[in-house]
Amino acid sequence: MRIGSGMSVGLVGLRAFTIQAQAFISPGLPYFSIIGLPDTSLTESRERVKSACSATGFRWPETRVTVNLSPASMPKHGSTHDLSIAVAVLDAAGAIPPQSFEQVLTLGELNLDGTVLPVAGILPALLHAREQGVRRAFVPYGNREEAQLVPGIETVPVRHLGELIEHVGGRAKYHLSEQSTQSLADTTQITSSASSSKQLDMAQVVGQEATKWALTVAAAGGHHMLMTGPPGTGKTMLASRLPSIMPPLMEKEQLEVASIRSLCGDLQQYGISDVPPFEAPHHTASTAALVGGGSGVAMPGSITRAHCGVLFMDEAPEFSPRALQTLREPLETGRVFLSRSKGTASYPARFQLIMAANPCPCGFGYGTGERCTCSPRERSRYWSRLSGPILDRIDIQVSVPPVSSLLSSSEKPRQTSAQIRSTVTQARSTARARFAKEGWTCNAQASGEWLRKETSIQAISLVNKALEAKRLSLRGADRAMRLAWTLADLDGRTSPTAEDISAGIVMRTRLQ
Repeated sequence: MRIGSGMSVGLVGLRAFTIQAQAFISPGLPYFSIIGLPDTSLTESRERVKSACSATGFRWPETRVTVNLSPASMPKHGSTHDLSIAVAVLDAAGAIPPQSFEQVLTLGELNLDGTVLPVAGILPALLHAREQGVRRAFVPYGNREEAQLVPGIETVPVRHLGELIEHVGGRAKYHLSEQSTQSLADTTQITSSASSSKQLDMAQVVGQEATKWALTVAAAGGHHMLMTGPPGTGKTMLASRLPSIMPPLMEKEQLEVASIRSLCGDLQQYGISDVPPFEAPHHTASTAALVGGGSGVAMPGSITRAHCGVLFMDEAPEFSPRALQTLREPLETGRVFLSRSKGTASYPARFQLIMAANPCPCGFGYGTGERCTCSPRERSRYWSRLSGPILDRIDIQVSVPPVSSLLSSSEKPRQTSAQIRSTVTQARSTARARFAKEGWTCNAQASGEWLRKETSIQAISLVNKALEAKRLSLRGADRAMRLAWTLADLDGRTSPTAEDISAGIVMRTRLQ
């Protein structure tokens, strides 16, 4: 009895696990079965694998073929495992030299003619394989650029199952049609940085110096922010330029972001980049689109794609209350857990939330309000969607007034994003050094216990007064102190003063 084997990697969310595919050819009526909790798409691989193997000149056994995917307790999904199943069957039938694929990873989807099609999730799969000591992997030719991003593991891109057989010393008869070759070769190359695209710059925004400063504080400390103002004042322009003043992503963060994009199939568009991601879902987005969803194992939503970056919610009060409430847990924990019938997927979701809103449904309820056509009831209903628990998690609230002039002789030269980023990076470096033992990277992650211990008694007394006056909740008090520490970092002080605490309280409660 000979049992053939192949190796693949499965993903539940971003959690990877090794899959061993074992094939056994036994006497009996012709039948091909796959066991080990496969989903529908993986069960359908029986026909893909059988046809693809026949396309290489392999004579499919006229007996019973059983393939087991272990561990049997873990759900497997997708077409990523087609190649490893084919390898296991070929090994069991003696069509390739024995043990050719021992400790060798094989990933890819098979077409009926034997061509190997690209799949999503190659990057996190290879990163896991490298951690497990795998040093060689066969990947689809269409994923070759993505696979080369993982050092320390030899990747062999293949266009056809026959190429893989020949690569290990087997014999195969196959033909790659001109159309198939062209489709496989026509892939977008992955760049190592997103700097090739046109960069947005803060200098492009006219006026709004107060809001720019608030965004600088938000970027330096990782704080959430709400901008309120009439239409056309530049709220969306300002928010879209926040990534341009944020510190570059560290190597670990770059890999996390790239792994998420690989799982979503977007890595070829962005590549490995140190620019924080920016996600701006439409206000009609469903809860599943925002936090993730789908049948079987849930896929990432906008909050996961914004990990290590910015989630911008324009027209925030127009989002459904249910969608807004789902943000509460990720804002606190930095992760989202999605339970479905076939397992629970956990995704990272540590993002900066930037909200923008009009002062009322018509947008003109500012100043004297003479142009506003909204009734008090309509205004109340509009703002009631942003519940108290959500607003309590917003560190900075700022008004964005209309710009009175396009050109001003007294206007100072506008700061560029590069200049602001330099200030932000210095402040963030100070915070990272301060929190080195705690494992935090910015002030927004500091615990309340640490803040109450390290902040001066004089500064905390101001927070106590705000608590007694009901201007702050206990959560709001911690967030005000975090803002104070960020203001101190920006000004080069080792700890916040009473003035920093006062400014932090004002920035939190300006719109209340």
